[in-house]
Amino acid sequence: MKKLLAPLLAATLGLTLLSGLPAGAAQAGETRADARPAAAARWHAAWGAAPQLPATGFTANWSQEGFSRQTLRQVVRVTEDGDRVRIRLSNAYGTSPLAVTGATVARTATGAAVEPGSVRHLTFGGSRSASVPARGELRSDPARLGLGRLESVTVTLYLAGTTGPATFHSQAWADSYRAEGDHRADTGGDAFTARSQSWYYLSGVEVSGGTPPRKGGVVLFGDSITDSFGSTPNANRRYSDALAERIDRPVVNSGIGGNLVLNDSAWYGERATARFRRDALDQPGVTTVALLQGLNDIGYSEAALKPDPQPTYKPSPVVTSAELIAAYRELIDAAHARGVRVVGSTLLPFKGTSHWGPTAERTSAEVNHWIRTSGEFDAVVDFARLLADPKDPQALDPRYAYADRLHPDDAGYRVMAEAVAPLL
Repeated sequence: MKKLLAPLLAATLGLTLLSGLPAGAAQAGETRADARPAAAARWHAAWGAAPQLPATGFTANWSQEGFSRQTLRQVVRVTEDGDRVRIRLSNAYGTSPLAVTGATVARTATGAAVEPGSVRHLTFGGSRSASVPARGELRSDPARLGLGRLESVTVTLYLAGTTGPATFHSQAWADSYRAEGDHRADTGGDAFTARSQSWYYLSGVEVSGGTPPRKGGVVLFGDSITDSFGSTPNANRRYSDALAERIDRPVVNSGIGGNLVLNDSAWYGERATARFRRDALDQPGVTTVALLQGLNDIGYSEAALKPDPQPTYKPSPVVTSAELIAAYRELIDAAHARGVRVVGSTLLPFKGTSHWGPTAERTSAEVNHWIRTSGEFDAVVDFARLLADPKDPQALDPRYAYADRLHPDDAGYRVMAEAVAPLL
């Protein structure tokens, strides 16, 4: 597996992680330094999104055009409480440094509006402006802002220069907002007249000073099912949301719609073996990863044979169960080397979809048998049986299926969360 291990290690090369405390006393409304020693502050990933190359998505987005003299406002829900907050910005797919003129965090009100009195200007190494290196990422300094568990926080970036194409996360299932000019400190949302359902540059929100989680954080790692395609937009009904509502632990969603285990995709991100460390193991405070991935590797070759195939379902080689199992083992080994547990998930039923065919049927059965019986995962949740149609176990139960019969709906994601919660 040297060929797979090399990109996993290479994914971290050139990654710049910068975090520091502001020098001197903070002014009113600015970031305040964490008064405790850095070693004493325990940070936990409370929200995250896996970065992707700028690309055309299923819905219109701003990733390819980027931003110029515009303010970008994004709303996310944190899964851990704290009295300090910091953000992580990703320029992983930028070819030049990203200039951030200024950034704020605030408690969310409604839509693009925020709660008056809650706006905090962020600093980066003591400065309100920042430069995120090409192919790197940057953490802000801590800001004092009390956040409750499952509370929404609004992150606003002012980008005075021209950014070029933007590192983003395609499928947010939530509105992001754009305004012309500098509106980073606005409490109202009237200036934010443009909307998109993707996230840009923002890859993490981390908290400190709250109730210490008893077992550490959980990362859900996978493809569009983990990313929660088919969930209701702007309603926090993703698989990760349903899980966070059921366990008293931070939950980070590191799914990418369309993602593959074994191959990179121009539309759907770096392969799982290349991004696993960045998007799962490097999340602060993580102790468990729940892995659900492989259906696209199996199904894209079948979809390519259908009439009018989806042009983004590439690459689409025929993948064997042995190849997928070898990759799963590599991910398990990488996690265990960090002391992180891995919960395996069987692939959901998908008969009747574009991904279904004779080869996919055989390969998915072989993969699911190995996941159930190998004993190599620390625990296993059997979604294949749990979500199967009682009348046809190879198809998704209509009670839990989105219109495409490939993805669950809100009810299906709740059932998944209920099943995996006791194993974490």
